[in-house]
Amino acid sequence: MSKRHWPFLLGGLLVALLLAGVVSNYASSHPDGLDSSLLKGCTVNADDEITGGSCPAQQAKDHELADSPLADYGVRGIGNDFVSTGLSGVLGVLLTFALGGGLFWLARHRGPAKPTGSGASTASADPVDEAATPSTGTR
Repeated sequence: MSKRHWPFLLGGLLVALLLAGVVSNYASSHPDGLDSSLLKGCTVNADDEITGGSCPAQQAKDHELADSPLADYGVRGIGNDFVSTGLSGVLGVLLTFALGGGLFWLARHRGPAKPTGSGASTASADPVDEAATPSTGTR
């Protein structure tokens, strides 16, 4: 990667960390479209607990990873919700950045193979390049 790409990459990482660590705490706590559609037909109290009626949300089960350290947009063991949510977002960004960077590093384009013999030709290995270049000499 050239040196001119690093400031852009680090700037993007910084913006993502700020959004995940700070701005994520100000996201709406009201249910989105899917959650509200699952509650149609039920009555809920102020704590969003179903108190009556019949709706699809009554059959909801916990996810298999509900006990994981970063479940429910927070870090288990941290009592302050603001810090817990922010730290969970920062950890998620760093994990995603590391995983994506690792995959790009593995799949990166490597230069053409260097000739190994003394009789190796210096002509272009790409026939399209040769066909597109007009002939300037005699045969």
